[in-house]
Amino acid sequence: MAEERGLTTQSRRLQRRGAVAGFLPGRSRKAVGLVRNIALPLAPLVVALTLSACVADAPAVDASDSVLVEGRQLYINNCIGCHGSDGGGGTGSKLNDGTVVANYPDIADQIRLVAEGKNQMPAFAGKLSEAELEAVSRYTREGL
Repeated sequence: MAEERGLTTQSRRLQRRGAVAGFLPGRSRKAVGLVRNIALPLAPLVVALTLSACVADAPAVDASDSVLVEGRQLYINNCIGCHGSDGGGGTGSKLNDGTVVANYPDIADQIRLVAEGKNQMPAFAGKLSEAELEAVSRYTREGL
């Protein structure tokens, strides 16, 4: 009976501590406080730093060519996760070192692929305008 009462008391304590405490059963209030007061507030900072590291690695382009600058930003926002920050591939195909130009000598064919998608590559026609499709295609050809 005493064990049962103790378990019920512990359950009530966990409920009062909130959702974070549920992940730390049997932990002290100090541990729960550390998670709430330190770890959770730092999570957005960790995500931001991780994303900024990816952005910093995308090859820069001549700032006077606004289409390539836009293409680079579109690549960062839409392509970097699969094709890598330098176009070296990953989940998606390798695009750098002239690979994309060799596979698609005519940029119109590449733009069509980006617009319509193929296999694991999603279609971007509904997400990007014609000008944006051209800009990101130019970036993969001239910037990577």
